[in-house]
Amino acid sequence: MSDTVAQWEVSLSDGVHKIEFEHGTTTGKRVIRVDGQDIYRQEWMFKLVGKEHFDLGKAKLVISIDAVSGFAYEYTLEVNGKPLQKFRENQSKIMKSWVLTIADNPIRVVLEKDTLDVWVNGDKKDTAGEFVDDGTETHFEIGAHSAYIKAVSSGKRKSGIIHKLFVDDNEIPEAKE
Repeated sequence: MSDTVAQWEVSLSDGVHKIEFEHGTTTGKRVIRVDGQDIYRQEWMFKLVGKEHFDLGKAKLVISIDAVSGFAYEYTLEVNGKPLQKFRENQSKIMKSWVLTIADNPIRVVLEKDTLDVWVNGDKKDTAGEFVDDGTETHFEIGAHSAYIKAVSSGKRKSGIIHKLFVDDNEIPEAKE
């Protein structure tokens, strides 16, 4: 029988990760699982509440276990010092992502707007930037396919720069994560 008490999905540059947490409320057992793999396991602990710290790529995560009443517990996840919801809001400001399928293979492309790094299925790509008449293009390859992210001004201060992905000169719609 599983003691899984919480599950979260965290979207990072290298992909969307599923985090599961098991907590044995009689034994104190704690298990952290990322994408189906155990990364931390403690079978017996006297302290039933507290925090578990772990890294996921460049991200620092903390699971907090708090007693709310009697034998009921609350589990929260922080990513890089922010509650998960706040982290997600921040990620949507600094990352753009697209999902497409090439030869029946799902491909996830992520642009980190603060560093201009491009990731394809979790691998950082070598890129070449070039100025064009209406903005910039960041060129890279997805297997044998040519791809680029075009950055153009929206003309509005609030909207800022608009990023669009093109693969083999076809525009790919932005992912809704």
